[in-house]
Amino acid sequence: MFNKILIANRGDVALRVLRACQELKIPNVVVHSTADADSMPVRLADESVCIGPPSSTDSYLNVASIITAAGITGADAVHPGVGFLAENADFAEIVAAHGLTFIGPEPRHIRSMGDKVEAKITAAGAGLPLVPGSPGAVPTLDEARRIGADVGYPLLVKAASGGGGRGMKVAETADDLAEAFSSARSEAKAAFGDDTVYLERYLGQPRHIEVQVIADSHGNVVHLGERECSIQRRHQKLFEEAPSPVLSAGQRAEIGGIAAEATRRMGYLGVGTMEFLYENGEFFFIEMNTRLQVEHPITEAITGVDLVREQIRIAAGMPLSFTQDDVTFTGHAIECRINAEHPETFMPTPGRITAYHAAGGPGIRVDSCLYAGYAVPPYYDSLIAKLIVYGDDRAHCLSRLKRALQEFVVEPIPTTLTLHERLVDAPAVIDGSYNIRWLEEHFLNDGDS
Repeated sequence: MFNKILIANRGDVALRVLRACQELKIPNVVVHSTADADSMPVRLADESVCIGPPSSTDSYLNVASIITAAGITGADAVHPGVGFLAENADFAEIVAAHGLTFIGPEPRHIRSMGDKVEAKITAAGAGLPLVPGSPGAVPTLDEARRIGADVGYPLLVKAASGGGGRGMKVAETADDLAEAFSSARSEAKAAFGDDTVYLERYLGQPRHIEVQVIADSHGNVVHLGERECSIQRRHQKLFEEAPSPVLSAGQRAEIGGIAAEATRRMGYLGVGTMEFLYENGEFFFIEMNTRLQVEHPITEAITGVDLVREQIRIAAGMPLSFTQDDVTFTGHAIECRINAEHPETFMPTPGRITAYHAAGGPGIRVDSCLYAGYAVPPYYDSLIAKLIVYGDDRAHCLSRLKRALQEFVVEPIPTTLTLHERLVDAPAVIDGSYNIRWLEEHFLNDGDS
């Protein structure tokens, strides 16, 4: 096992990794910006090192400062958490070059899955089902038109780099393709410095379903079921549940087995998430996240598996502590992402917290760094808490969730707590009939769908 782990992240994910280190009795060090000097991870860490000013470019993305911090504290491993450098293959290589262990996948898998065109090629070779579209990058409009004639419309033009919905344009008909193609390339170039695009059939009312996989260096690969992540705004997840309310046990075993076998064929190491669009009984691979997911707690809730603990053990060369036959899916779990945002305009609302009370009681978990007196900084992602609720079944879980939301207090800044209070009463959430377009096209427009 490791002598000391450096946690190269902030917020609730830094605290999550810190807790895993403490339970494994591994000394730890947290790096932080000047804006996070009073954060809970810094307060609870064995050691902390300031690595720069508030700007993430000068702190959490400052590779030289992070490597230096590891050196001066004697850390022999680096956990990148979620976001920032977690899916940066160059960073993983630099960590290894300095004699440290990167707690995550190998750089080759981070790199191949980070490029959506290469990811599709890799996925096809691993036997994953793909959305019909171009086999790779599409460099010209003429080629795009040929593919459109073959695949059909509507057609989605997507940036090969990046994410978050940027560089994605829909061509409803062949007449729309020129504008969509040009616009997507321009947006991708501006956002990611890369105007490479590819084409996919545009699915009308799909659901976003992802499968958690985990693999060690001893040839063991396991899937931990699926998470339903279809409630999204601008391609950002707000509300996730496990298992999906629309999959049968047979479908779960089928797509889980496909994802696990693909993971095995790739020679993947560590935790990862295969993301799919699901429509009319068909799954289509869209991407793989080569890191821990924000929504991992709901998988932990229904399986009893500590994903971060396993992630650390795998990086240390140890085998998984369980097999596929040991995995059982029990009950239902939902995660609400609580953001420091206005619940109607979604404008960020940083500021000092004067009153904080986390929901509690049976089946309730809150992953957060908030405390009364803490000032939510304006420099980073607006996620301030994750409310994770577990119940014996979905109806029980929704009932507990409604109760937990009512007792959760974050004042005085506006947050998305009130949005989730509305969500839990929406008929489409209660019956599980929502899809990835429901939130923006129905709920946020009329408030009662």
